[in-house]
Amino acid sequence: MSFEYDDSNIFARILRGEIPNDTVAETEHTLAFRDIDPKAPSHVLVIPKGKYVTFDDFAANASEAEIVDFMRVTARIARDEGLSTGHGGNGFRAITNAGNDGVQEVPHFHLHILGGRVIGPMVVLRD
Repeated sequence: MSFEYDDSNIFARILRGEIPNDTVAETEHTLAFRDIDPKAPSHVLVIPKGKYVTFDDFAANASEAEIVDFMRVTARIARDEGLSTGHGGNGFRAITNAGNDGVQEVPHFHLHILGGRVIGPMVVLRD
């Protein structure tokens, strides 16, 4: 199975500069910005600049440089937002969704970093 990237998704449009964002960090390979509908006091989205659809697509197909950069940017945001337990914060949740069953809303790999309060249960189980 191949991953089909949709160039019209909102994150692709943000990366092209067609839609403004509240940038938190930007590097050669990664962009991070505040969520427009935050679910926690700190809610930052981290996206690769490459055309990756899901976490597994990114993990399997991104270059080592892209993966390392993405992870380092994520760590820097956790620190700078005061969330990193290694720097005096109380912690955070990092979430990514993939496909229909994962309730992915934007078909561009992205990681949510949420913190600043207790986030609640990991998953609400339903019958």
